[in-house]
Order: sequence, then C-alpha cells, then structure tokens
Amino acid sequence: MALLHRAELRPSKLDLLATWLPGRDWFHGPAGGDVTRVAAYRFDDPAGAVGIETMLVRVGDGPVHQVPLTYRDAPLDGGGDRLIGTTHHSVLGRRWVYDACGDPVYSAALASAVLAGAGQAEEFFEVDGVRERRAPSMGIAITGPAVAAPPAVGALRGVVDADPTVIVTDAVELVVPRRLVASDRPGAATLTGTWDGQPDPLPLAYATLR
Repeated sequence: MALLHRAELRPSKLDLLATWLPGRDWFHGPAGGDVTRVAAYRFDDPAGAVGIETMLVRVGDGPVHQVPLTYRDAPLDGGGDRLIGTTHHSVLGRRWVYDACGDPVYSAALASAVLAGAGQAEEFFEVDGVRERRAPSMGIAITGPAVAAPPAVGALRGVVDADPTVIVTDAVELVVPRRLVASDRPGAATLTGTWDGQPDPLPLAYATLR
C-alpha cells in the first residue's frame, strides 16, 4: 500500500524531470518542451521507508518515456550519480529523488513484481484520518516464466545506462525499456502495462535469474 499526501512539491517532479531528462543519452524529444505525465504505477517498499514510483512521461509530441523514481528522506549511500534532484514536500519535508535504476530498493521491488507477480501498490490518500483509495492510472500484468516466491536479488552489481537500461544484481538481471514499444525477449519474465490510449500491453520490464 502506498499512503499519499495531498501536498505541494517545490520543485515538482515534472520540473525536476524537465531539467534531468535532456541530459540522458536515451531521451528523445524537443529541447525545452513541457514534460507531461501520461500514467504511473507504484511498488511497495516492505520496510516502508522508500517511495517507489514509475512515471510514464512525454515531452511535447515526443515518445512516451518510462522513468522509475525513488523518493528518500536522506541521501542514498553511493547514489550521487543517480540523484535527479531534491524537492520540498509540504508534509514530509525535504526529499531526495533518484533515478531508481540505481537504487537497490527498486531492484528488489521490480524483481518481485516481474518474477513473482507482486503487482502494483494500492494508493490511498489520508484525509482527516480517513483513507481514500485512488484508482490506478494504468494496469500492469506479468507474462512468461515466474517463480513461486520473490527472489532475494542480492547486491546491486552494475547498471548499464541505455535504452533499455540493464540492472545487474547478484541473482537477477533486470531490463527496463525507456521508450515503450512492442518487443519481445524469449525466455524472460515480462511486466507489461496498459493505460488510456494504449489498450495493447507494452513491455515495461524483463527479468531473468542469473
């Protein structure tokens, strides 16, 4: 479950991405265009400490890009090169926003989703002590080989920044497409997504045991 707050972020997540995205080799879109949110999905951090959200965004009339993010209340050790920026949350205070592909909490959550069907986190707003469920903006599902229980992914060994981005851990290799198009990786468990305007599932991630 993801407990959300009706809060103000300064700068906003989209403002942070507008600065960060143009510097990525895998980004395709007009320079200086507005970043718009297409859809998003979240995973749970079992420890409840790290926010995990994957945003689908578009700049101008460019393609849809997938940007996994983690939100932390303190800097990630060794994660300086993955820092997208910091923002002030009107309820939670200062938050460090990271490219989640370099965050071990994201790797573990993604592996659980792709290999064991953990699914996306239900989202709730808490208003005057009452929790209100927010309907998801997209659907996710898994296809291909799966395991009975989430694997212990182990340490994060490396990240290949490209499209797709490849995340290597002790036990699992994860592949995260940045631009979402129809494709297939035989033998890999696959996380797919659908959203308004995209009724046909597109791959969001692949996972294979090492």
